[in-house]
Amino acid sequence: MKKAKKIAMTLGSVAVVFGMAACSSKTDAKTDSATEIIDTIEEPAPAEATLDSLAAVFNDSAKKSAVATDSTYAVTESGLKYMILREGNGQSPKATDNVTVHYAGQLPDGTEFDSSYSRGEPTTFPLNRVIPGWTEGLQLMKPGGKAVFYIPSDLAYGPTGTPGGPIGPNQDLVFTVELISVN
Repeated sequence: MKKAKKIAMTLGSVAVVFGMAACSSKTDAKTDSATEIIDTIEEPAPAEATLDSLAAVFNDSAKKSAVATDSTYAVTESGLKYMILREGNGQSPKATDNVTVHYAGQLPDGTEFDSSYSRGEPTTFPLNRVIPGWTEGLQLMKPGGKAVFYIPSDLAYGPTGTPGGPIGPNQDLVFTVELISVN
């Protein structure tokens, strides 16, 4: 795995170099800068590195988004990370309650895959009929509250993701949620 990480770092460096060279105003400078920096890479990538090992490194890195590594988020025993943005009032919902929420769901890279805000109306559902990360996270809130949840894949859609949908296998998710009411 160390070799795969080194390859990933090298590929990342190459991408940065080409990006910086592309920003240069001189065509010759772009080519010279990129070539010069690439020539300074000490070792070529080992032949035994596989695409699977590289994919694993990139997947691990993607999971380390700003939310995932932000120490201002509280962490539950299950691994759910959350931050209360606005405290609510009243009773927190139980898993058997129906709740009405406004929310936006994103992948860790910021790609939005669902949003009640975009549809222009909140959503109501039984709390025990959604992914475990939502069931757990919403029970930490009170009506009128707003929070951000960083939901690890095992509390989301797990190894299957949403087949044919926007959420891949073992994909962590980020939700901004407003708990409007508990019914």
